[in-house]
Amino acid sequence: MLELAGIIILGILAQWIAWRIRVPAILPLILVGLAVGPLSTFFTADGEKLLEPIYRTEADSLGIFPDKYLFSFVSLAIGVILFEGGLTLKRREISGVGPAILKLITLGPIATFIGGGLAAHLILGLNWPISFLFGALVIVTGPTVIAPILQNIPLNRNVSTVLKWEGILIDPIGALVAVLVFEFIRSAQGGAEFTSHAFVSFFQIIMIGLSMGALAALALYQLIKAELVPNYLLNVFTLAFVLSVFVFSDLLAHESGLLSVVVMGMVMGNLDVPRLKEILSFKESLSVLLISILFIILAANIDMEDINIILNDWRAFALFGAVVFILRPLGVFISTWKSELNLSEKAFISWVGPRGIVAAGIASLFGITLTSETPPVPDAEFLVPLVFMIVLGTVLLNATTARVVAKALKVTQDASEGILIIGANGAARIIGKYLQNNNRHVVLIDNNESSIRKAKDAGLEAFMVNIYTDDLGEQFELLDMGYMVAMTSSADVNQYAVRKYQKIFGENGAFRLMTPEEMKKSRPELPQQGIFSYTDDFLNLNEVARDYPLVHEVDVADKEELKALVEETAKNADTVPLFIKTESGSLEVIPPNLDGVDLGENFQLVYLGKQLEAASVA
Repeated sequence: MLELAGIIILGILAQWIAWRIRVPAILPLILVGLAVGPLSTFFTADGEKLLEPIYRTEADSLGIFPDKYLFSFVSLAIGVILFEGGLTLKRREISGVGPAILKLITLGPIATFIGGGLAAHLILGLNWPISFLFGALVIVTGPTVIAPILQNIPLNRNVSTVLKWEGILIDPIGALVAVLVFEFIRSAQGGAEFTSHAFVSFFQIIMIGLSMGALAALALYQLIKAELVPNYLLNVFTLAFVLSVFVFSDLLAHESGLLSVVVMGMVMGNLDVPRLKEILSFKESLSVLLISILFIILAANIDMEDINIILNDWRAFALFGAVVFILRPLGVFISTWKSELNLSEKAFISWVGPRGIVAAGIASLFGITLTSETPPVPDAEFLVPLVFMIVLGTVLLNATTARVVAKALKVTQDASEGILIIGANGAARIIGKYLQNNNRHVVLIDNNESSIRKAKDAGLEAFMVNIYTDDLGEQFELLDMGYMVAMTSSADVNQYAVRKYQKIFGENGAFRLMTPEEMKKSRPELPQQGIFSYTDDFLNLNEVARDYPLVHEVDVADKEELKALVEETAKNADTVPLFIKTESGSLEVIPPNLDGVDLGENFQLVYLGKQLEAASVA
């Protein structure tokens, strides 16, 4: 009981520390695991670990999981984590960088696998099978270590998209390659017979993983859409469904479960699944808990003998250098040859390649299995410490240097020009469409499913969110938001949104609609900034949008004419002044006082509603 409670408490504490110091949670989690595992043997009275994950005999009083059951738990937990990652993958994100991502998960793993095997053999002198098993295990990066970097550094859209997709998709690929090498090592036959068997197994895993994942996603989608799953059971039903798919797929083709759940998550994430946000929110919380448990247990399972293997041999650090500074850049540059990524973006992606839970979990499983063989497989004792060295070293390196390197290579967003509209009502959709047609990245959010569906039908990027319960700061789609406009029907929601999120999404400007009470006040009594329209509240705006759902632009000769037009549209019940459009195409919200506005020449007034004389429809 004490051990189980301690793991959860320490895991969540490590997660909180990671949040406070803005590093990937894997770093403090592994350090905690080492502290209660191998390092604790230095100060316990009997020289035993404070936490021993595995007990191997019935007489053994220490340990939590019987023998290999730990790794059954690890496999299922990784499956849930990867399913949650798959849910966040959206097709629209990969416009322009799709070919680069495809090559990164095909050519990149080949370069790392071959290079890692050669490096382990030539630098450390490991035998060829163990060397190539090491090469397979260091293929993966992983969403558990990439996500904190994306959340804490304002990377440009190309870089963040590539790293996110690679981290999720490459996990099952790396696991698949590692399994094939592992089976080769354990095969007594080897040679051509094994090669033929491995070739068939490879395609079985691919076909079963793809088909099972897609069919499972469609089946669960239909169950939820038909409301055959009650709301209170939705999250746990989905969890049970994912575990069923993982286990059944694994029974059909050994180690196909990871691929199945990733594909299942991807398909569901790109379907219009009712209440998907609830599922994703639950899975995110569950993933945090599972990651916390897994890393502490796996790190605690390491022995001091394993650590001494690394510390007493400088060649281990040379191998780390080869993986990080040679193989990762080589794989990235081969994969992104002639892609739309520029040199700086390729260099940063080359620098960021932290390994995560899949590498650590599978290495622990294979390491114990191979060292338990009779006789033990030669050099198998090197596998776990070497992989954990790569995991801990890459996470520490990237967590401490990623921000500095990103700024040096100029792959951060210099200016966040995206526009977040809170509310997807009729007026919001019309204004959002106008902004999108003027080359702005626009995202609409609302908790009304019908409004979101209408926004998507209009070609807008929109998703269903309750801003009181969702942490929008972690939404990948909102990385480049620099403006926000709160225009829901609720004055409380609008004011809350601006108060909570203006520093995150409104660095260039945060605006809201007037409240009905403010409508009764004179203009000098209103706030001098932060109001979207100083002439109309939600009801006025949406009545005009309903009767005259068009946005117009009218040329303005000078500031005096602009004042007259703004006053005219403000007094007209059928028009609402929206923006001032400059010659360069930039759009500015109309301020309460136009006297201090420097407009230059050749600008336009943008307004919603009935067309005025001499205006041109945008």
